Amino acid sequence: MKPNILLVTLDQFRGDCLSIAGHPVVQTPQLDRLSRAGVRFSRHYSQASPCAPGRASLYTGMYQMNHRVVANGTPLDDGFDNIARTARRAGYAPALFGYTDQSIDPRVTESADDPRLQTYEGVLPGFDSIVDLTRGYGPWRRFLAANGHDASGGVLHLLSTEHERPADMSVSAFMTNELLGWMGEQSEPWFAHASYIRPHPPYSAAGHFGSMYSPDNVGQPIARAESVPPFHEVMLQLDDTKAPTDVDELAHMRAQYFGMVSEVDSQLGRVWDFLESTGQWENTVIIVVADHAELLGDHGLKEKLGYWETSQHIVGIVRDPRHADTHGTVIDKFTENIDVFPTLCDVMGIDIPAQCDGVPLTHFVRGTEPPWWRDAAHWEYDWRFVLIPHDKHQWPWQRRLEQMNLAVRRSDTHAYVQFGDGEYVCFDLEADPTWRTTTDDDAVIAREARAMLVWRMQHANRENTGLLVEDGGVGRWPSGVHWRNNAPTA
Repeated sequence: MKPNILLVTLDQFRGDCLSIAGHPVVQTPQLDRLSRAGVRFSRHYSQASPCAPGRASLYTGMYQMNHRVVANGTPLDDGFDNIARTARRAGYAPALFGYTDQSIDPRVTESADDPRLQTYEGVLPGFDSIVDLTRGYGPWRRFLAANGHDASGGVLHLLSTEHERPADMSVSAFMTNELLGWMGEQSEPWFAHASYIRPHPPYSAAGHFGSMYSPDNVGQPIARAESVPPFHEVMLQLDDTKAPTDVDELAHMRAQYFGMVSEVDSQLGRVWDFLESTGQWENTVIIVVADHAELLGDHGLKEKLGYWETSQHIVGIVRDPRHADTHGTVIDKFTENIDVFPTLCDVMGIDIPAQCDGVPLTHFVRGTEPPWWRDAAHWEYDWRFVLIPHDKHQWPWQRRLEQMNLAVRRSDTHAYVQFGDGEYVCFDLEADPTWRTTTDDDAVIAREARAMLVWRMQHANRENTGLLVEDGGVGRWPSGVHWRNNAPTA
């Protein structure tokens, strides 16, 4: 019998915010519970930020340099395979609760009036949207109104005032209600993607979670270095990215973020309880990740951006009830969100598409040794969205947009950051794991730069490169050849 599959994303969830991982403040009993009943990946990373680029990597198994979703609003190429489409081929009807933030490919729109061109918050092709939490958050808004709450304000207002309403009125509680109701109605193996907005800002934890953590006891973020690269200096000047400089305001932000973490954790506990009480716990594969993390004051910054580790290090837990021998295991190898799609392909018994840059986590889940594994984590960040509305698009001679990006290679010892304009910075993580100490050692920099170049060369698009058009076609065929859909893979 096919297993049920539950893919959970917790928007902007830091990888260190787990009590089972030793966080000195945050309490996450339900994610701890899942970790003990599954495999926790302690060095798991998102491949891009903000939301749309990070999710594009998660859903397609591709690095940003290949899927090219570089901003909230960049179209996702409709030719790519993805998690939902693969689930359909495996016989599931993939259901979405929340959002995926994947913008429509304009080549499949109907006209200039196509409503899908009005927002970047599109639904990933292949999903059935059961609860649509995009734009106006209509379903949650109606839920609030039906329970006697004023729901007339904008979405940001409703989210920023969650601390004023009981926790059972939160957007996370509402979505969990809907998810549990839907799961209780299913009579066949199901695939659900529960995409929670929290702990994404506004920094306002619902109900009693808003006062769960005292601002006096939330610890200090990583201080900024005395000397920082020009990119960092710019980010420290922008209202959207600079952290509060007032001590009390910063502590309040951190306390609310921790409260949001614990609140969404409590909602996951309801899901685990429901699966157990309905006899589905032992037939449901659960994966919990995030689209990116949150700087939370580190390096003088907030939100998700740039090259810093605490913007990309995220939660990563996989529970497969069929492999109980590995439950409670902690994997400290570098794992990435691009590994989730290949992992789900293995779970569903579907061939892993050639587009996937990631590799399945299956060996770790089963307790076996993979043939090889990466020795570093990688992610990218692009900020051309700042200039796109003002750029005159004078191609090919005007290429400033192509310089507004960076790539990171994070190994055990160093973090090498390459900027699109040719600048670079290399952090010595052995000397200082907080990413504030750089190295000028030419030999180290050359080694790290070569390693990044090799990474990019080995992950260039390979969709058609495995096939020779001779004798009817020799080698690995690309996907999408309709007359070969039922043919064995060459």
